[in-house]
Amino acid sequence: MPYAIPVPPIPSHPLMLFLLQVGVLLLMAVALGRLAARFGMPAVVGELCTGVILGPSLLSPVWPELHSALFPPVAEQFHLLDAVGQIGVLLLVGITGVHLDSGLVRRMGARPASVSFFGMIIPFGLGIGTGLLLPPALIGGEVDTTVFALFLGVAMCVSAIPVIAKTLFDMNFMHREIGQITLAAGMVDDAFGWFMLSVVSAMATSQLRAGSVLFSLGAMAAVVALAMVLGRPLTRRIYRMADRSPDTWLQIPITVVLVLLCAAGTHALGMEAIFGAFLCGILIAGHGKGIVTKLAPLRTIVLGVFAPIFFATAGLRMNLTALGRVDVLVMALVVLAIAIVGKFAGAYVGARLGRMGHWHGLALGAAMNARGVIEVIVAMAGLRLGVLNVETYTIIILVAVITSLMAPPLLRWAMARIEVTPLEEERMPVTAAAGSGSLTVL
Repeated sequence: MPYAIPVPPIPSHPLMLFLLQVGVLLLMAVALGRLAARFGMPAVVGELCTGVILGPSLLSPVWPELHSALFPPVAEQFHLLDAVGQIGVLLLVGITGVHLDSGLVRRMGARPASVSFFGMIIPFGLGIGTGLLLPPALIGGEVDTTVFALFLGVAMCVSAIPVIAKTLFDMNFMHREIGQITLAAGMVDDAFGWFMLSVVSAMATSQLRAGSVLFSLGAMAAVVALAMVLGRPLTRRIYRMADRSPDTWLQIPITVVLVLLCAAGTHALGMEAIFGAFLCGILIAGHGKGIVTKLAPLRTIVLGVFAPIFFATAGLRMNLTALGRVDVLVMALVVLAIAIVGKFAGAYVGARLGRMGHWHGLALGAAMNARGVIEVIVAMAGLRLGVLNVETYTIIILVAVITSLMAPPLLRWAMARIEVTPLEEERMPVTAAAGSGSLTVL
């Protein structure tokens, strides 16, 4: 039997360059994150700006030699950064699911469903209408207008769970009722967004069939049902066995393994890996409140190292120089305004119909308005499929960045007018213990 040819290791120069890239991105992300905190904003604001500064938007036109040396246009080199960033975002979303109080969501009844429905339908409809009214010159002659309009609707309706989660962690709002509703509603929005993205992608490639749409919807429902029926008791048994072990750190590698495997499972079924990671976090949360404290070291590493690298890497793909054209800039402002109004109106209407207060509605609108890297992922898919050209891709990226920057100050302003309830005060020590010594003010 012939021996398999061993895979050669990473060559010396790409390895050195990868280590340099990670070091520079993390250094700048932490520095700009601390700077953002000094101005009353969470670290995620500075972390998102890191990639913009070091990427083609600023460093490339100002100092092209340094940009090409530090970030050469080699796909394999960038894939190394992507791999680190993907692990970071999956662990971040998984930890977010661990902090989701599913009992509170159930006690809230129709509130998250109402916020999610209107926070999804209104911007989705406005996005479709905007896409149908835009001039063909800005869309691209070979792109079907209906497909483009549906794609723009998908981009407008999503909310960035990673950005929202990091913002809630940084501002210490994870234990608040608004934080719990936002996470629950945002996950439903994103699930709808991923489903619609698969539909629009099929339309763009002229392979839309009723069977494929039904399969995607059925697979998502089956995954949730399987997780609740089999995944919940299995997860509890795994963590109970870990609790009996003398190694108190065992819960951390177990959590990482479960989150990554669940993410791989949903990705294999044609859904987003983020969906599986978040669902796994919810299952882990069923082990009890003590698991939050036990996973505090993992949370510190994820929020302090992996998440900043992920957000900085996402910014490297942004190119804002296309906004120098007047028609693109006007179109960008129109799309941005519609995106903001749609999310705020949808979340506010949903909150009010759910018998929540005025400030609760504004706080939910501020939080769910952040689209961040989820919209970046959607935009990258549109560019790959040919639905977006360079100009429309840049506009959607701009919406993602600005709405993420808007969320923290608007959320802080609205939350300052909402009193802390006794139930929220009970959950506060658990959250504070989980993040003690680290990142609530990062």
